[in-house]
Amino acid sequence: MEKQEQHTIPASGGGSGCGGRVSLRPLQLSDVDDFMVWASDPDVAQLCRWEHYTSRNDALAYVAGTVLPHPYFRAICVDGRPVGQVSVTRNEAGLEACRGELGYALALGYWGRGIMTDAVRMAVAEVFGGRPELERVEAIVDVENKASQRVLEKAGFTREGVLRKYAVVKGKTRDVVVFSRLSTDDHS
Repeated sequence: MEKQEQHTIPASGGGSGCGGRVSLRPLQLSDVDDFMVWASDPDVAQLCRWEHYTSRNDALAYVAGTVLPHPYFRAICVDGRPVGQVSVTRNEAGLEACRGELGYALALGYWGRGIMTDAVRMAVAEVFGGRPELERVEAIVDVENKASQRVLEKAGFTREGVLRKYAVVKGKTRDVVVFSRLSTDDHS
């Protein structure tokens, strides 16, 4: 998982097509202006656990202190330019060592083009290939985030169920849907 290589595939497109190639690579400090495009957008952050960024300096501090040391945090790039992010947690605790949690965000201008589905597929293949002890990648999605649920279904995740009143997001207790992908699932 410490590999720094870039993985690329043609975007599958969601009808409109993105007209570029989707790739994943480590997010770097020099990407902060691109990072701000999606991370400062209240529409992107609306159903996410994090608040949108309002300061470039806060974004730089986040990238330096959280992203760079993270074991799997990648920029989603279209034709080499970062347009989003995807991450998988690394759980060290005994009971959780077999699973990681998937998180992602994409700049609003790239929604609905199949980019996130491609990025999720690539990220899951990469983490399963790089961490043999990892047997499960899960995603926890707000019940109102239908687009994210479709991304996961298209990427081969299984919808496991709804957890009621599971998390407080931006001051409101929310229901979430749990999705999973196992290392033994068909990856075709």
